[in-house]
Amino acid sequence: MKFSLVLMKIQLFYNLINYTYTGEIIITECSLVNSCQSFTVRLCNRNVCAKFLQTQLNASKCLEIKAFADLYDCMELPKSSQTYIKNRFSEVVNYDEFLSLSSVEVIILISCNDIFVQLEEKIFECVINWLKYGLDSRKDFLPELMEHVRLPLISKQYLLEKVVDESLLKISKDYINKALQFHLLKYLQPFTVSQSIRSTPRQSIGFLKVILMLYWYQKKASVIYWYDNIWYPVPTMSKCYSKGCRTVIKDQFVLAMGGFQFGSNCQFVEMLDVSSQSPCWIPMMGLLVNRKDFGVGTLDNCVYAIGGRDGENRLNSVEVFDINTNKWQMVTSMFTKRSHHGVGVLNNLLYAVGGYDGYKTLNSVECYNPCLGTWTPEAKMSEYRRKCGIRVMEGVLYAIGGENNSNCLKSVEAFKPSSGVWTKIADMHFCRKFFGVVVLNSLLHVIGGLNNEGVVLNSIEIYNRKTNTWSLKILSKHVGRVYSGVVVNRPPHFKTYFLLYINFILYKCKLIIFTGLLFDNFILFS
Repeated sequence: MKFSLVLMKIQLFYNLINYTYTGEIIITECSLVNSCQSFTVRLCNRNVCAKFLQTQLNASKCLEIKAFADLYDCMELPKSSQTYIKNRFSEVVNYDEFLSLSSVEVIILISCNDIFVQLEEKIFECVINWLKYGLDSRKDFLPELMEHVRLPLISKQYLLEKVVDESLLKISKDYINKALQFHLLKYLQPFTVSQSIRSTPRQSIGFLKVILMLYWYQKKASVIYWYDNIWYPVPTMSKCYSKGCRTVIKDQFVLAMGGFQFGSNCQFVEMLDVSSQSPCWIPMMGLLVNRKDFGVGTLDNCVYAIGGRDGENRLNSVEVFDINTNKWQMVTSMFTKRSHHGVGVLNNLLYAVGGYDGYKTLNSVECYNPCLGTWTPEAKMSEYRRKCGIRVMEGVLYAIGGENNSNCLKSVEAFKPSSGVWTKIADMHFCRKFFGVVVLNSLLHVIGGLNNEGVVLNSIEIYNRKTNTWSLKILSKHVGRVYSGVVVNRPPHFKTYFLLYINFILYKCKLIIFTGLLFDNFILFS
């Protein structure tokens, strides 16, 4: 093997002599990622270099390591270093490495949909900092860079206090005006404002859905986000929705409605946009009928409030809220008056299941077709149920727990429209009533509730359809009685665990791979 010794650095010459006599070379970060890299890669296996650099990934060097990995096509290093950059973006942009990138490289990075930034403000700030680092030669790139900054996602307060006064943007207010216009339209028409890539939140690596739980504690209804025993607060509702309902539109807009406020019946409705950078509950058009202990279902962006009671009188009336008109209107009533029932949406039909008619617990089911505006009876459940949970998963309607005329239940049954019959499946671990039930990651989650003695259950039961088994998870935080839940898109402020970038450790010439989770500055290895 021959090498040119012209202008060779001392350390490089030492490495060459050492390799000649021993057949070994010492790999360091400096010997790989500098002017000596070509020599080092030729001397040793590039995969060994990649494995070593994997252990050296940090916010100050990851861009340089990524460039090296791309140049030499080093195993999984290009992919893992890119993942590291996206996950630690907020730290990476604080170093000179980022400021030294070309305009093309910056655009490729900030145009990614899966960068982890809690606030879009960080993207805006890093673009402005990059421009000002070499303003005379970079100012012409402003329009192209700003196309990839999602200004509509930036809070209105930040836009008015920071972006409006930015000197680089004074020559063109078009970006700012469009962002402010989006905020205005979102306030006036929250459900129907048109979405574009610039108004769509980035979907960073990690879980994309969370559960918004409604719980009752110290005679007060509150809400909180939950995912795998990670908790995050939700803005306080303005009303006390005891015996009311929750539903969600487009996995983004949560509606709280009905129930009673400090002992009085109410028709209140308010909405929370979980994607908002400044989330708060906004008053909406109220229900036409006083309702509590009713059922609710969402179909084709319409919300149906079904049955319930307006005091001691059970109801069979139904009303629907259309997001396009922002109004409620009455539709065809059910055959049976029922409260404490469940509602499921399957094959574009609404199912009202079980409940209580004022005299007895029901096992009857009826189905509403919005296209025809008619209700039809369906097969009865094998068990009488009220205060139960109803949910649809993978084309199957599930009736879970609740109580009959005498006891709390842990039994579960499933209904397939194709067979037209209810079939019993595995029982839960505990009898439950007044609980929340959602579908997350293709699993049924039964949350909280009460047992037969009225004791609060601080646990979640998770049903796997493939194995027909229930697993039990204890809630890490006691918040009171959880009695409702909906699955929503992960809010931008939700502090989350993230999949850890693979950590490679070289030990006795063997590659040991650890995977783990990252939370703030702590890593949990598994």
